Amino acid sequence: MLSTWFPNVQWDVLLEATKETLYMSAISVVITFFLGLALGLALFLTSPGNLWGNKFLNSVIAIIVNVFRSIPFIILIILLIPFTRLIVGTMLGAEAALPALIVGAAPFYARMVEIALREINKGVIEAAKSMGATNAQIIFKVLIPESTPALVSGITVTAIALVSYTAMAGVVGAGGLGNLAYMEGYQRDNADVTLISTALILVIVFVIQWIGDRITTALDKR
Repeated sequence: MLSTWFPNVQWDVLLEATKETLYMSAISVVITFFLGLALGLALFLTSPGNLWGNKFLNSVIAIIVNVFRSIPFIILIILLIPFTRLIVGTMLGAEAALPALIVGAAPFYARMVEIALREINKGVIEAAKSMGATNAQIIFKVLIPESTPALVSGITVTAIALVSYTAMAGVVGAGGLGNLAYMEGYQRDNADVTLISTALILVIVFVIQWIGDRITTALDKR
């Protein structure tokens, strides 16, 4: 039945492309979460009036985040070719897409982390200080726990963006469903390949959003 509706689809190739997309998305989401969390904390903590208030350092971090957040992803891939070749050894394949995916998404998530931290009631932080909490205790026992629902919501949005990034990376040889849709679908005029590749990307996005929503709801005690 499926071969009748999708005569040009090679199911083993489609399965492999799906695995590549999931691999690129999963690895980049995990690394982006920790790197973006660190950058977001740095942005928040070095802003005036906070624990490590330092206007110069905050400005430097903000500029770095804003620059990489503003570069269109397809251009970022090209700009990072020398760096990618240096650490991966090639520009082709799923592994080669990871540096650009992480560099492109981490600053985006860092801003979401900063926003989440700014929404925390200042009174909670002041109460922790008055009880003698150290900076590390305030970060790990106050700031992160209080902002967890927003952090999860933010990484969900970032994960969905990363799935779309993998599709763009596929156009320049990174593999995955984006590569399949472009090379085997669009270039060879196989509309059924493009259609089913797009459908699978949508399924991945819907599943990520569903999981993220469930976790956020479970964590939000308001």
